Amino acid sequence: MERVTKLASEKPVVIFSKSSCCMSHTIKTLFYDFGVSPAIHELDEISGGREIEQALLRLGCNPSVPAVFIGGELVGGANEIMSLHLSRSLIPLLRRVGGLWV
Repeated sequence: MERVTKLASEKPVVIFSKSSCCMSHTIKTLFYDFGVSPAIHELDEISGGREIEQALLRLGCNPSVPAVFIGGELVGGANEIMSLHLSRSLIPLLRRVGGLWV
């Protein structure tokens, strides 16, 4: 859990992902299209990825990826990010934490 907290605070936007997950790809693309440069941690490509995935599950991420942290706080997965986007709340949140400059 401590490693997740440390990694989640390294940039304004942090995404825990798996390289083979289509929803992770969709969420990363959404942020890239906004001009956000998130820290991406591909759990299937890093050492300790399985332990991080278990910690994300304990935090309530189900499925475990994508797991998006904004401003060091867990926002949620694809459903939560898309809900924020559709309600026009995502961009103001990104601006507030310094993840989006425009």
